[in-house]
Amino acid sequence: MDPKLEGKVALVTGSGQGIGRAIALELAKQGAKVVTNSRRPGTEGGDADSTAQEIAGISGQATACYADVSDFDDAGRLVQTAADAFGRLDILVNNAGIVRDHLVFNMTEEEWDTVIKVHLYGHFYMIRHACNIFRRQRHGRIINTSSIAGLGLTIGQANYAAAKEGIVGLTRMVARDMARLGVTCNCIRPNAGTRLTLSDEIKAAWTKSGMEQAIRQLEQFRPEDVAPLVVWLASDDAANVNGRIFAVQTGKIALYSEPIEERTITATGSWTTDDVFARLPTIVGDLTNPTERRARSIKL
Repeated sequence: MDPKLEGKVALVTGSGQGIGRAIALELAKQGAKVVTNSRRPGTEGGDADSTAQEIAGISGQATACYADVSDFDDAGRLVQTAADAFGRLDILVNNAGIVRDHLVFNMTEEEWDTVIKVHLYGHFYMIRHACNIFRRQRHGRIINTSSIAGLGLTIGQANYAAAKEGIVGLTRMVARDMARLGVTCNCIRPNAGTRLTLSDEIKAAWTKSGMEQAIRQLEQFRPEDVAPLVVWLASDDAANVNGRIFAVQTGKIALYSEPIEERTITATGSWTTDDVFARLPTIVGDLTNPTERRARSIKL
């Protein structure tokens, strides 16, 4: 095997289990030294140490760091761990996440704040600290994690979807800010069956909403099938790819098109309300509510 990342140093947040663990292992198989991370030692399943031990078991190099990405100082300590252990940092994979699902009218302020903090703030905190190293090196790869939830393909995840779509916008702006410094920033929407996505609570909610087929499909999608795309985005082969969004699941990788104006009306001056009511139907008159039929089937 020809290692794709020989000599590189990678940091993968939330790599004790699931997709993060699979990514960390594949990065190590491809020659990278890896900092694994989880918020705390695991009481169920794996944690940062268990993934680091797996990497050592395949003759790779890894060090574990317990840190909370939603804490600014903890995020800095996590990045510094890579520099202290391996002398540099080349690849940041922002994967850590949680869910607190409820339909929006039942969602608490705490559930909203917690999910936004871990996902959106966590991505920013890690990027903020890592980019201090990347700009000095004039090189770096950032791979962020969004979700199909932001496309309206799940249920009861307003907090999660908002955070994940915020990460898409963050990705585009970081790509623009850091490109001149040799740093790329891209984003994936992974779809895989994990402890997070196939919890009993989520399966019960999706079943109640008539989404049993989505559960069965998700059970077939392997976390390990997300990792090869991340390796490619982290490699020198992807140096020309920046600010882009990819979907990835077992058997499928897709590149999303960038947002464009679909249809337009113009005016020579300011809009009046009457103008908008008269002219807007000419560009939206054939639209239908894509979620209305599915919404009728949801048992509230």
